[in-house]
Amino acid sequence: MRTLSDKIGSGSDKIGADGGENHYATVRRAIKHHSGDKHVCGTARYVDDLPEPEGTFHLAPGWLRDAARGKITELDLEAVRSAPGVVAVLTADDIPGVNDCSPSIGDDSILADGEILFWGQVIFLVVARTRDEARRAARLARIVVETETPVVTVDCALVEGGTVMLPDYQFRKGQPEAALDTANKRLSGVMRIGGQEHFYLEGQVSLALPGEDGDMFVHSSTQHPSEVQHIVAKTLGLIDVAVTVEVRRMGVAFGGKESQANQWAALAASAANYTGQACKIRLDRDDDMIMTGKRHDFRVDYTVGFESDGAITAVDMAFAARCGYSADLTLGVVDRTMFRADSSYFYPDTLITSRRMRTNTCSNTAFRGFGGSQDMLAAERLVDSIAITLKLDPLDVRKRNFYMQGADVTPYSMRVEEFATQHAIVTTLEETSEYRVRREKIRAFNASNHILKKRLALTPVKFGISFTLPGFNRAGALVHLYQDGSAHLNHGGTEMGQGLNIKVVQVVAEEFAIPLDWVKITATHTGKVPNTAPTAASSGTRHERHGGARGSGKDQGTSRGVCVRQVRRARRQDHPPGWACDDRQRAYLARPAREGRRHEPDVAVGDRLLCHAEDYLELADGDRPPVPLFRLWGGVLGSDRRYDDRRDARDPRGCAARCRQVAQSGRRYRPDRRRLRSGHGLADDGGTGVGRGGPSEYACTLHLQDPDRFRRS
Repeated sequence: MRTLSDKIGSGSDKIGADGGENHYATVRRAIKHHSGDKHVCGTARYVDDLPEPEGTFHLAPGWLRDAARGKITELDLEAVRSAPGVVAVLTADDIPGVNDCSPSIGDDSILADGEILFWGQVIFLVVARTRDEARRAARLARIVVETETPVVTVDCALVEGGTVMLPDYQFRKGQPEAALDTANKRLSGVMRIGGQEHFYLEGQVSLALPGEDGDMFVHSSTQHPSEVQHIVAKTLGLIDVAVTVEVRRMGVAFGGKESQANQWAALAASAANYTGQACKIRLDRDDDMIMTGKRHDFRVDYTVGFESDGAITAVDMAFAARCGYSADLTLGVVDRTMFRADSSYFYPDTLITSRRMRTNTCSNTAFRGFGGSQDMLAAERLVDSIAITLKLDPLDVRKRNFYMQGADVTPYSMRVEEFATQHAIVTTLEETSEYRVRREKIRAFNASNHILKKRLALTPVKFGISFTLPGFNRAGALVHLYQDGSAHLNHGGTEMGQGLNIKVVQVVAEEFAIPLDWVKITATHTGKVPNTAPTAASSGTRHERHGGARGSGKDQGTSRGVCVRQVRRARRQDHPPGWACDDRQRAYLARPAREGRRHEPDVAVGDRLLCHAEDYLELADGDRPPVPLFRLWGGVLGSDRRYDDRRDARDPRGCAARCRQVAQSGRRYRPDRRRLRSGHGLADDGGTGVGRGGPSEYACTLHLQDPDRFRRS
């Protein structure tokens, strides 16, 4: 039998923390995804791949397809109950506990009770022997509704007397009204920002298995197992400990499953409780897109005062969000919209207001960026409007309004400390991208081409991480040590393809100086690590400034930081194996980034070709774990909903650096089409540094070179 000593040898190889060299240091290495082989072979199990217990029933939601709002005056389900294969039909009256799946204020019904508030709201649940029988039976209901006129847009909500679901908020700095009145120049505008569907590859799915004493075990595709546990317990009238939720992996989520998995887990558990059999629900893709939340869309009204050189003197921005019929996570989403309404610019006198508008549509929810995409888009539109009015280069206007010494306080009174990094990154990117030269070439090209047009932009990003709800900035980890030196690991984060599990495994393996395959990580399980926060807010792995592999004095409220502390205490035998900890820390960090893009739009047919893009991202200290380069590329190519590589953008020496990666890509798509037509390939130019800035900076550039050879009709 192999022993640990056989594996790691003797002497300084054993434990790196004791002063010797650790030959098993893995934190800074680019290691393949924990489930990479399984993904390629098709053996990675998602909820729908789990073996179903004998006699498992399948569920389908029932809803009315010709009404969006109104009182239910008649609900005839006899034809549904008598349909082939149907075992039971559940309504709101059959829920034993509380008919609510809201993550916030308790206004989101699991099953509609007496009225329909949006098109697609679930009214009843069909339990059948097969999924096909359940779906067919769900179409047989006779439902009569006394219809009312629905409110479906922000403008309608404003006209209808301002139907709000949450209080109006504002940030005020200085005297914006007076500053606007005395401004040299003044400009106003209205911008409408549409919503977005995430289209996660794995749809909403849950499998519930009843246990002894009324307990319930739920497999759910969710970013927030503890919340699903709480919702299911509330739905069944149980205490939390009677419900266990397990998540092995998700087929992508990034917000679309932070709160949206609650309803389907509650329905599966309700059916399992009612029938005494295992019950499974997997939404059809159309139903999934109809019944689950989207990214919030906004109406933005802005007024800006500025000088003749483009310097902003005052800003008044009003955000009105279409929230849907219930609050869901709107409070945090729109709060973050306000936090980043300045993008990367200093507003001397500011008034930023927000309104959360209630509409008869499916409740919008958390998406990647969590309100930060819409506000920064509005800020960049504001700056572009100034540049167009003054006939100045937009980059010059942007640089003139960057945060700087003496102009470093945000509208919400936070001081920006790293504005020098912002200036250095933009200056470097402007040089390496040959921004000025390309602008002249593009101007000449557009003057001589009437159909194809090119454009170039270099825009900043200031992005805040962690939760604005401080109680969520925590994590838990559980490590068991075995006699042969192997380790069992469980943590409260969820794996949705981003590589969280392998990063936490790397931490444990390095701290114990054992091979990676000696660390066994198991599915996220509420019975092992309780009271977890959702895997969201860019805090799943360590993005904070302190803590980490070297074990600084500030262990982080993340899976990585908690594991470091857990492992070291276990190794010192301060606590027995299995001791769990729960750290909390407030960490809302603004990390500057810059992006430059060049597009070639076809003004005749609407095609748009992404020709060139360069990105810099400042990620603080040089002791952090690898930052997957695919995340940066995913941001650049996010409109294409693709990413091309999973390699780590990490200097092999482990010190802070700026490295440069090159990709050749031609991406042509039309705004009205979902299917993308693209040719893509990747090449590395050797990782040459552009070396500028201090040791706390880390940046990466991405170039999408002119892709004429990839063009397709």
